[in-house]
Amino acid sequence: MKFDDKIPIYYQIKNYIYRQIIVGELAPGDKLPAVRQLAVNLTVNVNTVQRALGELISEKIIEPQRGKGNFVTEDQGTIEKLKKLLITQQLQELYENLHQLNVTDTEIVSYLQDYIAKRKQVQ
Repeated sequence: MKFDDKIPIYYQIKNYIYRQIIVGELAPGDKLPAVRQLAVNLTVNVNTVQRALGELISEKIIEPQRGKGNFVTEDQGTIEKLKKLLITQQLQELYENLHQLNVTDTEIVSYLQDYIAKRKQVQ
């Protein structure tokens, strides 16, 4: 994983795990790798991974099981909320970037529709 120096690493790890859950690489009920293994895989400090996992636990995205490890929540409602949150964040970033280019809301919708239509033609 390549990290952005402008964003805290623990936050990037959280987003990495969020995305793994949303795209199905980590299914509901799946066990996450151990903290040390995640740290090795991501080439980061164990404390950084622990902080990211701690936040995921407090958000109820993952559930710890004493002596067994951390598991992805099986609560579909929580996973759906997470998906909507990530989509909203992406849309917000796109919206703000386009408005900085003086693109109106109507133009944004038009450009997006055109883009989707062209993508469908390529596939």
